[in-house]
Amino acid sequence: MSINSFGHLFRVTTWGESHGPALGATVDGCPPGVPIDAQMIQHWLDKRKPGQNKYTTQRREADEVRILSGVFEGVTTGTPVQLMIENTDQRSKDYGDIMDKFRPGHADITYFQKYGIRDYRGGGRSSARETASRVAAGGLAREAIKAIAPNVQITGYMVQMGPHQIDRSSFDWDQIEQNPFWVPDAQAATDWAAYLDGLRKSGSSVGAIIEVTARGVPAGLGAPVYGKLDTDLAAAMMSINAVKGVEIGEGMSAAMLTGELNADEIFMGNDGQPSYSSNHAGGILGGISTGQDIVVRFAVKPTSSILTTRKTITKSGEETEIITKGRHDPCVGIRAVPVGEAMMACVLLDHMLLHRGQVGKNRGHIG
Repeated sequence: MSINSFGHLFRVTTWGESHGPALGATVDGCPPGVPIDAQMIQHWLDKRKPGQNKYTTQRREADEVRILSGVFEGVTTGTPVQLMIENTDQRSKDYGDIMDKFRPGHADITYFQKYGIRDYRGGGRSSARETASRVAAGGLAREAIKAIAPNVQITGYMVQMGPHQIDRSSFDWDQIEQNPFWVPDAQAATDWAAYLDGLRKSGSSVGAIIEVTARGVPAGLGAPVYGKLDTDLAAAMMSINAVKGVEIGEGMSAAMLTGELNADEIFMGNDGQPSYSSNHAGGILGGISTGQDIVVRFAVKPTSSILTTRKTITKSGEETEIITKGRHDPCVGIRAVPVGEAMMACVLLDHMLLHRGQVGKNRGHIG
C-alpha cells in the first residue's frame, strides 16, 4: 500500500526510520528549471534539527541533506528529486528496556496491533525524526514557489505552550527568530523558558499550539468539492507525528460567533483588488484562497517518552510499569514549527500547479 506519500502533482514520499542508517524524501513533480542546491534546503533543516538548546532533545544530528537525483547544473530537471539525510547519533540501547512494553500515549501499541511488529528504537516511522524528510521536501517546495509566486512568505510560530498563550496585542514578527520557541511575543518567550525548564528537569513534557501563516498567496488556489485547499492543509498538518487537532482561520471558535461577527466584509482596495475587514475565514472560502493571509493552527500533544513511572502492559499482556529513558523533547511543539512551515509550502506549491493546469490563471475579474 502506498501510504507514505502526499500531494497530487507535487508528490512527496518519505522513507526511513528514527534509528535506521538514513531517512529522506523522494519528490516527484517538481517543475524543471528551479535553482536548487543542498545549502538552500539545509537552511530549513537547521531550524528543525535537534540538540540546538536545552529545550529540545539532546540527540546530536547534523541533519545534512544530500541531493541524489533530479538536479543537474544547479537546477531541477523535472525528474524525481531524491533527498537523503543520514542518521549519525542513534543510541538504540536506550530503548532496550521497552522492547516488550508499550509506551502510554504512543503509537507503539497500535503499530504492533496492526503489523505484528514494531521498531521500538525511537519509534521507527512514528518518531518525530521522520519530519526531517518533510522539512527537506518543503525547502525544495519553497524554491519552486519563488518562481511561481515570489511574494509568498510562509512563517510558523508557537502561540501556546501548555496553558500559557501569547499576548496577541504584543505580536511581533521580528521576535520569532530571536528565541528558542519561535514565539512572536518577547515576554512569553521569557516566561515559557522558566516554565519549560521546570518540566524538563522533572522529566515530564508538555504540548503546544503552532500557527502557520502564508502571506502573499494569490486568490484562486483550491477547487470544489473534494480538492479544497483547506482540506489538503488540514490533512497535511494532521499527518505530522504528535498532532491531535487542526484549525483554519477562526476554527472551532467560529461556532461561538454570530453571522454578523464571523462574516469578513468585502470592499474594493486602493489597488483595485477586493479587500476584507477581517480574516475569520483564514484566507480560504469554499476551499479556494481569497488572497488574504492563510492561517492554520495545529495542536501538538506532549511527548509520550517521559521519566515519570506509568502503568502499561507487555506484548504478552502482562501488566507492568514503564519509564522511558533516553533523549526526548520536553516540548516537541518547538521543532514542529519548521515542519508546519514545510507542509504549508508543499501543499501551496501542489495547489499552484493544479491551478495552473486547470485554469492557467484566474478567469474572474472584479471591477
